[in-house]
Amino acid sequence: MLSLNPKTLSPSPFNPRSFVIPKKPSISSPSLYVNSTTCCQPNQITERGILFYTGDTFFRHESATGRDLGVLSAALYKQSKGQLRVLDAMCGCGIRSLRYLVESKADFVLANDANESHRRVILDNLAQVERLEGEKKRWVVTHCEANRILTDCYLQRDYFDYIDLDSFGSDSSFFLRAAFSSLKLDGLVYVTSTDGYSSGGHRPFHSLSAFGAYVRPMPYANELGLRILIGGAVREASVLGYRVTPLFSYYSYHGPVFRVLLRMNRGKLPEKRDYGFICYCNRCGNSQAVSWDELGQIRCPCNNSTKDAASLVVSGPLWTGPLHSGAYIMEMLNLAEQWGWVGKAAGTGLEKLLKRMLEESDPRLPFGYIKLDEVPPMVASRAQTNTPSISTIMSSLHKEGYAASRSHIAHNAIKTDCPMAGCIRIAKKIHGC
Repeated sequence: MLSLNPKTLSPSPFNPRSFVIPKKPSISSPSLYVNSTTCCQPNQITERGILFYTGDTFFRHESATGRDLGVLSAALYKQSKGQLRVLDAMCGCGIRSLRYLVESKADFVLANDANESHRRVILDNLAQVERLEGEKKRWVVTHCEANRILTDCYLQRDYFDYIDLDSFGSDSSFFLRAAFSSLKLDGLVYVTSTDGYSSGGHRPFHSLSAFGAYVRPMPYANELGLRILIGGAVREASVLGYRVTPLFSYYSYHGPVFRVLLRMNRGKLPEKRDYGFICYCNRCGNSQAVSWDELGQIRCPCNNSTKDAASLVVSGPLWTGPLHSGAYIMEMLNLAEQWGWVGKAAGTGLEKLLKRMLEESDPRLPFGYIKLDEVPPMVASRAQTNTPSISTIMSSLHKEGYAASRSHIAHNAIKTDCPMAGCIRIAKKIHGC
């Protein structure tokens, strides 16, 4: 286990071995913003007006939105703190590193990828930005296993403002402790998981070893994927005496991909209401948060006997608090508007996502969501009537004083503080039952 020393506000510069970089035209800012990635020629891609090469590296066009969110958050940090040092621990072809330099105006980026055969592609891409600015380096490329580069930075007291961990499966959980050790206080970690099997409750012992949470099948599995990722980060940070809070949480179906931006500060575990267990009743469709001291006393209001208790499933411990900070999402939305990434000429994808995240930030909304066309829980099935439209049922919920929003995770689902019985009653009322 790593032991901690006090973190410095002015870390010494990281100085790995030098290398020769081919001369290329410099880029000070993206010349053109486009709405999506488009192929120009084999292995040549344009994203947000930035041309780069993918070579033989693994690259997903569909992950552009996740990169947009990362660039926006890094730029907000630079605007707030006046400096930005980024460690891209698994940089692939280097497109995220390049975008942090060009769009987020990072002062320095350490682009690391364990596969040294990617070096030529990464160098060609980053060489579009001048490596030196006076006597200071703007970027450096290394080829180490992620934990090693993170640990080396910690040992040299070379702390970063922003660390991007874009790994496969549940691998990020193995890098988190080293990442927190090499991060400045109030710094940001952008962490990834693609482990959909664990979030679906299909590998409970794997989720237990990777995230410290035993996960059972529940109807909002993809939200659980985000919550176990945050919960695992909360656990790893607390070991080192830190506390992390999510600024935004993003799910994308391709992969699937779970991405969370976390802010780290000194502190203890969060309040028990934000880190505990989730209980779901297969009989009535209701969910409830369960604290540590309530374990062994779990009962759903619809259950009156020990036999009925078999309908309950429990997952955790995991994050049960908010997935987003509403104020932070608004800052991202405002910046995206300034950059021309949202609005009539920019398409609706990013704007729709950020506005939906903003709706989900309502503090009255609990965890989980209700799918309107699947069992369980399906309002139509339980009400024995046709499914009302999402807009109709949300309007009715609002009229009765309940909080309700769409979910960015599932297009056919709503988040609400209305109990399942209330949703059924409203569905029947809409259909005149």
